[in-house]
Amino acid sequence: MAPDGIPVDPDLVGLAADLEVEHVVLLSSRGIETMGDQRLLEAEDAVKRSAVAWMILRSDWFDQNFDEGPFRETVLAGELAVPLGDCRQGFVDLDDVGAVAARTLTEDGHAGRSYELTGPQALSFAEVCSVIEDVTGHPMRFHGSEDAYRAAQTSLGRSGQAIERDIASYAALRGLGDTEPLDTVPRLIGRPARTFRQYVTAAVADGSWPRSGDTTGTP
Repeated sequence: MAPDGIPVDPDLVGLAADLEVEHVVLLSSRGIETMGDQRLLEAEDAVKRSAVAWMILRSDWFDQNFDEGPFRETVLAGELAVPLGDCRQGFVDLDDVGAVAARTLTEDGHAGRSYELTGPQALSFAEVCSVIEDVTGHPMRFHGSEDAYRAAQTSLGRSGQAIERDIASYAALRGLGDTEPLDTVPRLIGRPARTFRQYVTAAVADGSWPRSGDTTGTP
């Protein structure tokens, strides 16, 4: 996995082969053809062309985007704008993704396969905000329009070109329709996938967000 926006260097895959690494697992993303994510398409191609046994994990949205990733500050502010309207996504917990990766690295029978990973439910961003509000006690407002997204991203100082590129990708994702939850995670790790509510409850318990009336949450 490479950080967002940074290509996966094909030389790294070649180096792995030279060092006689036996298995490579690439963390990719769902819907990259539709969204035109050239970075991940090229990463998948590099892995598939390598001389190493490969597996690809195509994950849906990470739960942890909300307490460790790009949505943390908006959650703390109580307002989130994502131009997906009421389109439902298959939010998946990173602990489950990690467990799948461990299995595919250490068990036989996975080489040359791609797995799509979702959580056990398909939720809209509005429903996600409702769960966060219910568990934390903090009001959460969701805005699903492109105009709201433009306004929010402009206030962060992002360029109009970058914002419009994002909006085009979101429109393509929206065109895929609601995500159908898959049984890949429980089938591979032998236990139920974590629900979004379970994730939020654990994040609050860990101090990732303060509860209503609490100002001691981890900054």
